[in-house]
Amino acid sequence: MTTLLDDYALISPLRNRNNWLKLIIVAFGLLVGVSSTSPVTPLFIALSMSIATVFLGKTPLKLYLKILTAPLGFAFAGAVVIFFFFGSGSEILSFNIFGYPFIANSEGINMATLVVSRTFSGMCCLFFLAFTTPMVELFAVLKKTRLPESFIELSMLIYRYIFVFLDVAMSIKYAQTIRLGYKDVKSSIYSFSMLVSTLFLQSWEQGEKLYLAMDSRCYNGKMMMFDAKRPVELSEIITASLYFIFILTIFYFTKNISVV
Repeated sequence: MTTLLDDYALISPLRNRNNWLKLIIVAFGLLVGVSSTSPVTPLFIALSMSIATVFLGKTPLKLYLKILTAPLGFAFAGAVVIFFFFGSGSEILSFNIFGYPFIANSEGINMATLVVSRTFSGMCCLFFLAFTTPMVELFAVLKKTRLPESFIELSMLIYRYIFVFLDVAMSIKYAQTIRLGYKDVKSSIYSFSMLVSTLFLQSWEQGEKLYLAMDSRCYNGKMMMFDAKRPVELSEIITASLYFIFILTIFYFTKNISVV
């Protein structure tokens, strides 16, 4: 479960496509989705990216919807606040809770809808990249962008050990759970504090082991990364160009459309 995204990225049919092309498509979707003044364009981008991830990338639909739940939950929570406390215009909904008035107007509804659609669009773009491109290949692409090598290498180590420590934490918590370590509030606090302290010691030991392992292999400050050569086909360029044109067309003709 801790390597879920990379597992699906490694077996995705879209993994064999050019990484730069996928990055350009994702960057285009993010920029246009955030720049849109109407929810129509972000929602279309989210739909197209979801179709590409699920049907072309062979990502299980149930898993994809489950992962989208968390960011959309935060987006809807923020949208509720915007819905009732921001904007002006004609009143759409009004009620009182404990004597405090809650009023929703047209501008607040439009703003809340736009925030949710932009968030949905951005997350679908990022999940398309995550489910179709392994992180190792993304780091190789970043290295070609002339970013500082120390930044890339630290990012690689941090990404790798997130899953190592998460696996250790899950194992410890499972052992505590079967020993009734979370049977009540007092036991839960004690068990959680023991988990955190053990994980800290484990991270310290793993760091020392990593240093010794790299030093024994004559680490000179540079990590070699594999970068597969995947040329962009003409059909892919034409398809991406048509997609960009279609998105920009929707962006232009729907810029004044609002929910209310």
